[in-house]
Amino acid sequence: MSLFSAARFMAASALLASVSLPSLAQAQAAQSSSGNGGWFVPKTAQPAPAQAPHAVRRVPVAQPMPQQDGDEPMQQPEAPPVLPQPPIPDSPDLPKGAPPPAALLGVISIPTVMRLSSAAAEAQRVLGERRDKLAAAAQKEQAGWRVEQQKLQESARTLTSEQIQLRERHLQERRAKAQRDFANRARIIQEAANVSLNQIERELVRIVRQVAASHSMNLVLHSEQVALHVDGQDITEETAKVLNRILPHVFIPAEDVDPEVLAKSGKMPTTADEDTASQVGPGPAGESAAAQAPAAPASILRKH
Repeated sequence: MSLFSAARFMAASALLASVSLPSLAQAQAAQSSSGNGGWFVPKTAQPAPAQAPHAVRRVPVAQPMPQQDGDEPMQQPEAPPVLPQPPIPDSPDLPKGAPPPAALLGVISIPTVMRLSSAAAEAQRVLGERRDKLAAAAQKEQAGWRVEQQKLQESARTLTSEQIQLRERHLQERRAKAQRDFANRARIIQEAANVSLNQIERELVRIVRQVAASHSMNLVLHSEQVALHVDGQDITEETAKVLNRILPHVFIPAEDVDPEVLAKSGKMPTTADEDTASQVGPGPAGESAAAQAPAAPASILRKH
């Protein structure tokens, strides 16, 4: 697991737990419990009981299980095939090389750094407000569905079957459109959270390197994975202080801006630029691309 993966999971959960829309869950539960797509279909006006014909009760007939042909022999599990195994060359012993430097250990708690980060707190507050706003809109839409269902129920006796089916179809279309809209808005909020977290991660990569180098440390481990260490080996608080001084705020896309559309506009570097720069080979093309792209150190927080 990378050094930043635990923090990313924890911060992303705190910033943007998947938008819980109880209204959509209830609507889907209603859909599964009824055979009409989750919508109430009122009955048409019934004739007088004395004149009503006897309803025919349909008993579901169990479908017969497919039977195997008695003449067909049962298939036995096939044995694994025997394949040729050509010989491979022996690997000779390698000559002794220089030993690695002595390990100077340091420990860091990335979740604690994220809790102490002012930029992470700002992103949590802004995106939390958007999440709550989306949940309120979903509840309002659910209330509108209930009102329309109640109206349909009250006017059922005065409507024909065709009119009822038409209004039911309109309700289903409204429900599907609302679900698509809520899913898209939830995606935008999640991607905005990823944009803010990526900024903190990239800055934290540099800062961990710098803090570790200032203490002559060449190996930094998760403090959550270390059973014992001394105070001088923990660089968590020092890293958080430097992070707040260098990156007190992060860029968060506006509420009405789709991060993917912003990335395609070319107004700022994107994650695709990093992938392209890493895939460009040596040569004039690679040198020109490296000169145009901003230098980014290899992420020590993403190594496995």
